[in-house]
Amino acid sequence: MPDDAVLSADTQTDSPLVKQAAWLSKYQYGLRLSEQGTVISVGDGIAWINGLPSACMDEVVRLEDGSSALVFHLAHDRLGAILLHQTGQLTAGTQVFLTGKRLSIGVGDALLGRVIDPLGLPLDAVGHIAYSGNRSLDVRSPPIIARDFVAQPLYTGNKIIDSMIPIGKGQRQLFIGDNGSGKSTLAIDTVINQRDKDVYCVYVLIGQKRSTVVSTIETLRRAGALAYTVVVVAEATAMPGLKYLAPFAGCTVAEAWMAAGRDTLIVYDDLSTHARSYRELSLLLRRPPGREAYPGDIFYLHSRLLERSTRLSAKRGGGSMTALPIIETEQGEIAAYIPTNLISITDGQIYFDRQLFARGFLPAIDVTRSVSRIGGNAQHATIKKEAGRMKLDYLQFLELEVFTRFGSRLEASMEARIKRGQILREMLKQDLLAPLTIEFQMAWLVAYNEGLFDHLELEQVASQLAQLQEQVENASLNLDEGRDQWKMLINAWLKQG
Repeated sequence: MPDDAVLSADTQTDSPLVKQAAWLSKYQYGLRLSEQGTVISVGDGIAWINGLPSACMDEVVRLEDGSSALVFHLAHDRLGAILLHQTGQLTAGTQVFLTGKRLSIGVGDALLGRVIDPLGLPLDAVGHIAYSGNRSLDVRSPPIIARDFVAQPLYTGNKIIDSMIPIGKGQRQLFIGDNGSGKSTLAIDTVINQRDKDVYCVYVLIGQKRSTVVSTIETLRRAGALAYTVVVVAEATAMPGLKYLAPFAGCTVAEAWMAAGRDTLIVYDDLSTHARSYRELSLLLRRPPGREAYPGDIFYLHSRLLERSTRLSAKRGGGSMTALPIIETEQGEIAAYIPTNLISITDGQIYFDRQLFARGFLPAIDVTRSVSRIGGNAQHATIKKEAGRMKLDYLQFLELEVFTRFGSRLEASMEARIKRGQILREMLKQDLLAPLTIEFQMAWLVAYNEGLFDHLELEQVASQLAQLQEQVENASLNLDEGRDQWKMLINAWLKQG
């Protein structure tokens, strides 16, 4: 049988007739020896196979009915494979053949604006994809000598993050919180904010409902973000093998751009579902369960994935891959197995609090439990200076506010500090899917630090910020302007209101 079955995205590069003609032109008659296995049983996305003594881990095998699978477990009398593609004719007794190939996916600029599955096959009915090359899904992360320091900011468009919890290009920043607390929305905001910033984005949807997948794609399309984004989808009804491979497929696509010297951003939404899919596969393949029934190598699985995100040195092209993995907690419990794993692997976390969400503080980011280990190293000097003063005020306000709950009388100076903190909290609120420019962030930081909002009532803060934003967008200021220039213009703009 021909050994050019559908194994990866390279089947989409040419028409079937062209590939068949090329194969026939090179075909030669001769004696061939090949191993042949037999499917013992199949179910739940797993196939048990007898035979194939030369099979290797992570080798793709093809089945007689047209299905394909990935060797995932080797035992002394059989091997277990996760199904990548399954036809209705797959049953016990089906013949299995080795291919000698590893799983790969097509990469290149042709992917921009497209929706694909973890094998690189299009899901958007736009047509075939003219890939510029292929890359293996599972490769080693760049060595230390190939990396450079994370020193360039990647702006999310969010006031809290860009000022107090900065993210740099090449950083791995975890989004963690309960279901429905706004993690995915902020990740989409970050993708939208990369418009006109020469950053290619990959959004990986793992085990999401079809309605959520469609909503995410439409949101990106309406915002004009799909033009520089590729969406990798393994929806909830997909086989567990595809959900397991989805983040590696997205990482490979972004890694190709990073190797070409480009800046990339990848969102894994979410790795909790990915961990459950891997646990399901492992238990079906009879691997011993560990803590919370997860296999012991789940930590290695996620660390191997996230270690591929970095900033390359100038000798390697200077590209970067920034990773935003999303993880779900239950009842705010961050000490569970998978959350603690991801916290230790990443360069910081942004914690979303369900209580803040319920009180209407959006985005519901708990600053006291969020941290960026890169910190100010990835911030512009002027933003770093202004944000440092503001963050200290905000943390002190959160501590002082506790005393107001007892109803005791406060000194006038204490009341003034608390009011100033309440104004700051209003300033930090932000609408969903409305990323802000870094110039506006500089403007409101200067305005706050100069006390230009202190005389306002809380209900006036939003309108004043909107006026300030409009003025900044119409001006030609940038972060390298002197602070005195910023102060003078902001004073004039606010007086106009």
